[in-house]
Amino acid sequence: MIQELTQHAITLLKELIASPSYSSEEDQTATHIETWFKGYDIPYKRDNNNVWSINKYFDESKPTLLLNSHHDTVKPNSGYTKNPFEAIVEDGKLYGLGSNDAGGCLVSLLATFTYFYAKEDLKYNLVIVASAEEESSGPNGLNSMLEIIPEVDVAIVGEPTLMNLAVAEKGLVVFDAVVKGTPSHAAHPNDDNAIYNTIKVLEWFQRFQFEKVSETLGEVKLTVSQINGGKQHNAIPANVDLVVDVRVNDQYTNQEVADILMKEAPCDSIVPRSLRLNSSSIPVEHPLVKAGIALGRETYGSPTLSDQAVLSCPSLKLGPGDSTRSHSADEFIYLHEIEEGIKIYIELLNNVL
Repeated sequence: MIQELTQHAITLLKELIASPSYSSEEDQTATHIETWFKGYDIPYKRDNNNVWSINKYFDESKPTLLLNSHHDTVKPNSGYTKNPFEAIVEDGKLYGLGSNDAGGCLVSLLATFTYFYAKEDLKYNLVIVASAEEESSGPNGLNSMLEIIPEVDVAIVGEPTLMNLAVAEKGLVVFDAVVKGTPSHAAHPNDDNAIYNTIKVLEWFQRFQFEKVSETLGEVKLTVSQINGGKQHNAIPANVDLVVDVRVNDQYTNQEVADILMKEAPCDSIVPRSLRLNSSSIPVEHPLVKAGIALGRETYGSPTLSDQAVLSCPSLKLGPGDSTRSHSADEFIYLHEIEEGIKIYIELLNNVL
């Protein structure tokens, strides 16, 4: 059965690649996922472009394990040399937009859920959500499903981790900051030039470090990622706008990070866009992690964001593929990674369920 599921999963992934599914535009891929469930006679539901199902013998008295991955993609970057919407197999690699992030993870989790769907006497209920809008952190993704699906006690979020165990993940807060000055004609003296005032602010951001360091996630990483000031050569602007990207470890809440920067940063204003994308983790003593370690998988802390950020329960990021290939030109996943991913997912859950 595992071999058959693996071949069907690869076929589905090729269909997903061939169907453009930018965030909020996942109608076609959602329909392909529906076809998977229909093909295995598994009841399912669809909410917007999120497709989900529960195991056959769901028992409300048992804890629930969520299996989740997303089927939306970013837009292909300009470096592609292959058609991003053509599933091309060369030298054991399956090329195509979304193949690695996170199509391989999604089809592997669908195969795993299908394997366990009709099994009786599981210790956990299973819920699977093939979610939308992960890449854009949109309003109609996994976050919109948490009040619809059964309450979740623990989750596996499928993202490319080389099937190693991401036991923690950094959160994200994006800030809009303003450095002010006195607007004037460029021909006249001005000791309060907003652009020059920005120099000391940028130096402060470059030097600043949050005190608390995480054992698994390291330091909070702060990066000024955008700067905008001035509209014409002969006019000194009234202000310069900055965007600050902060990756938050598990030693701080997003609110604490915001409070620190709003108090300490030497700019005229700094405001967080959102505080909802939190850091996440799972205890290394959790049965899922222990089962993974027993299978020889390594643990680590992940710097990249995923749908874990919207979950309040313990969650483990785990999936086939390599995060360094995500959003890259000529994105690909090895076929053997999908085969291995399904095998490890099933072995992992066999030890837990």
